[in-house]
Amino acid sequence: MTTRAQSASGGALLASESELKKRIATVLRLGKIAGADETEIQVDETIDALARFANNAIHQNVAEHGITVSIRTVVDGRSARATTNRLDEDSLRTAVESSLQLAHSQPKIPGLLPLPGKQRYRKVNRFAKETAVLTPEDRARAVKKACDLAIRNGQVAAGVFSTGQSQLALGNSRGLFAAYRHTQAEFSITMQNEPAASWAKANSGSVRAFDPQQLAARASEKARMAKDAQELAPGKYTVILEPAAALDLVGFLFYDFAATAIDDQRSCLVKRMGKQLFGKNISIIDDVYHPLQLGAPFDGEGVPRQRVTLVQSGVPRNVVYSRASAKKDGKKPTGHGFGLPNEYGEAPMNLVFGGGDWSVEKMIANTGRGLLVTRVWYIREVDPYEKVMTGMTRDGLFLVENGKITSAVRNFRFNQSLIELLQNVEAMGPAVRATAEEAFEMVVPAMKVHGFHFTEPTKF
Repeated sequence: MTTRAQSASGGALLASESELKKRIATVLRLGKIAGADETEIQVDETIDALARFANNAIHQNVAEHGITVSIRTVVDGRSARATTNRLDEDSLRTAVESSLQLAHSQPKIPGLLPLPGKQRYRKVNRFAKETAVLTPEDRARAVKKACDLAIRNGQVAAGVFSTGQSQLALGNSRGLFAAYRHTQAEFSITMQNEPAASWAKANSGSVRAFDPQQLAARASEKARMAKDAQELAPGKYTVILEPAAALDLVGFLFYDFAATAIDDQRSCLVKRMGKQLFGKNISIIDDVYHPLQLGAPFDGEGVPRQRVTLVQSGVPRNVVYSRASAKKDGKKPTGHGFGLPNEYGEAPMNLVFGGGDWSVEKMIANTGRGLLVTRVWYIREVDPYEKVMTGMTRDGLFLVENGKITSAVRNFRFNQSLIELLQNVEAMGPAVRATAEEAFEMVVPAMKVHGFHFTEPTKF
């Protein structure tokens, strides 16, 4: 990251690496003058633009360019953080002094570790020029084609097409410096076919990784299919979870694989590590270097992220560690800590599920009776240890009979243990980068699961 990067939002540019280093050096100098024992600085910069549409027309076009500087100081075993979005030296000095003032008012932190020194990082390249240079006109043309499809099919389209780029830099008074940037594109569309609707969404670092028109066509066809939904009795069903539905369910497991959650007895893995917990076909890793992932190769303290096998053949094998939790448990940090101070410790943020070779179409063709689930929403935790979640289906629930989709089904509320769900996976598709609304993006497959517990139909 040695040069400025062109943006799609009116020619705005990300700061160069040399500019980031100058800002960090300024804050370090101010921290030393102010009397901080140690100083840490994180600079976050984002350039985002989007076209929002509804009723088959764009109604909002927005471009934003923001930068924040977050400063953590350490003094006499105490630590605090202050943040500013002003970059002049007087404002940075005020933020340093505010951080120190807050630190002096805090109790001492038992076992507070010194800041880490210089680190070595594995290089990743996640800056896609084709995303960075996408213009408002490019987004508008894609949206117009999607809306034209809706009009031809007698439907109403709504959604968002966004593109952007972001970077972060981390430095401290012990010589650490880390920098990372990436681009990101996202297209989300809902097709309304009164009273039915369906939805499709994709997210990637490169705008070329998905086709907005294919997403619009998928949502349009499923909205057509979703008309005249019948109401079924509650009970246990075989379900085919499309990747978005699988994501928003299994995504709720991520914090359970944190060492701090284990130590605090807040994880469903307490007393279950090393035991057969899920089906033997379930494997999960955390891998920021996976080609379908986005994210910095270092954590909130600048520690390099490691690839960690979390579940192997259904057996939880490892959890992730921050520097503090690693020291407490006599382990090595895995580079998954959050910026300090925080109460959560660490978490795996780049989950990758092992997949299979079953397409959704093959799953449907091999199902005697079941339900195809487009996505789920409004998910809440009922039982943290058994990982029972409640929520509802949305935007396309279909009855499968004798290997074919035969009708739409009125949406259900469910109460389902994620542990049981991952014990009952019969088949999986290839793992893909999935995005939805309840969990962050990760790499997951479509899943065919038996015994999924639906409790009652919803009112829509």
